[in-house]
Order: sequence, then structure tokens, then C-alpha cells
Amino acid sequence: MSKVKNEQRFIEMRAVDNEEGKMIIEGYAIIYDQPATHVYGSRKFTEVIKRGALDYTDMEDVPLRYNHNDTWCIMARTRNKSLQLIKDERGLKIVAELIDTQSNRDIYKSIQEGLIDKMSFAFSVSDKGDHWTYGDEETVREVTAIRKLYDVSVVDTPFYDTTSVYARSFELLDDNLKQIEGVDLRKRKLEIQFKYKNN
Repeated sequence: MSKVKNEQRFIEMRAVDNEEGKMIIEGYAIIYDQPATHVYGSRKFTEVIKRGALDYTDMEDVPLRYNHNDTWCIMARTRNKSLQLIKDERGLKIVAELIDTQSNRDIYKSIQEGLIDKMSFAFSVSDKGDHWTYGDEETVREVTAIRKLYDVSVVDTPFYDTTSVYARSFELLDDNLKQIEGVDLRKRKLEIQFKYKNN
């Protein structure tokens, strides 16, 4: 079975203090209308997830993972209600109660101590679910419809332009820029042909 190519994003998260001693973490996996700008080569790339992008998203069975790692034990899951995904006006909030395993205790301790303080989510965009605007120096991508949420993850590696976190968006940016360059090139060729025909 081929693995679906999905995208990942970083958001902050935290441990929640409680009197029962449960290992609870919470944070926003997605925040609407919050532009994120990164430099890609000589261009700026800005992405915004628009309000309503989650209206028809498949979130039926979403696991909470560590670093999106398939081989790591799942920390929580919507299927058994240990992971809650809450859509509100701000975006998508997650609340997870980690089961009592050694690996979860280690991660929870790292979250409490601030060693791990980021979240990421893996997703795919619906057909015609994003809109690209190309300026001279900046490309803006507005995501208006997320097709599927594959997982939410606690992550220990911060985002750098050279990492693979935004790699899928940069791939899409490359493809779209090549298409535009191809259209411009064909247009110029037609203009030259038209010019010589009429001379």
C-alpha cells in the first residue's frame, strides 16, 4: 500500500497540571488565519490556513504520535477517546490523556520541563482546497479545505528552513512556479510567432 504524501506543521503545546496526577497535554494543532512566512531560495513563502478549512475534514481516527514516527507507540487516539480534537473559533485544539507507559512518562516529563514544546500535524489538502498568489518576491498559499488529518504529533525538533517539515509545500511551490514559467514561455513563443507572421 503506497503511503499518502502529507504535510506537517509546527504549533506549540504544553502539559496540563491536574490534581489526579494524570498525564494530560493540550495545545492548538491548527490556528486559523495566522500567516507563517519562510524564505525559500530568493523568494518568501507565506502560508495561511483559513477559517473553515476543517469544515469537511476527515478526522475519524487520528493518533497522537511522537515525531510522526510510525514505529513509536501511539500515545493517544481519537478512536478510544484518549485524544480529543476540538474545533473552535481559533482553530483545532487537542487535549490528550496519555496512558501510563514508560515512553509516555518520559515524553510527558520532557514536556513539563520545556524540552519538548512543539506540536505538528500531518494533513492533505482537498482538490481545489488551496489558492496560490504569486508576487515578484513572495508566494502566498491559502489553504481553504483540508481533506484528511493523518495525525497530530509532539515533536522535539524545531523548524528550520533546511528541514523537511515544510518540504511538501516547497515541492508544491516549485511545481507551480515551473507551470507558470512554462505558461510564460509558451506565451512568449506565440507572441514571437504572431509577430513574424504579420511582418
